[in-house]
Amino acid sequence: MGYITISAHYDGKQVLFDEPVKLEANTKLLVTVLSKNEVDELTSIALSSLGRAYASDEPEYSTHLIKEPNAEYKP
Repeated sequence: MGYITISAHYDGKQVLFDEPVKLEANTKLLVTVLSKNEVDELTSIALSSLGRAYASDEPEYSTHLIKEPNAEYKP
């Protein structure tokens, strides 16, 4: 297994993963602890970036510009 990021939280007694993860015994982990303020700040930065990426003044692109359609896409 390569490097992965797993969301987790501390319930007051132990660290719990927020999603199921299968790890081998003695797997080494690096834990980064974020304060609520840091999480809020990172969320704000991400939302701001998304807002700029999908702003109302973004150009509309015509479907004729698609070079290779995704056969699995279902609108």
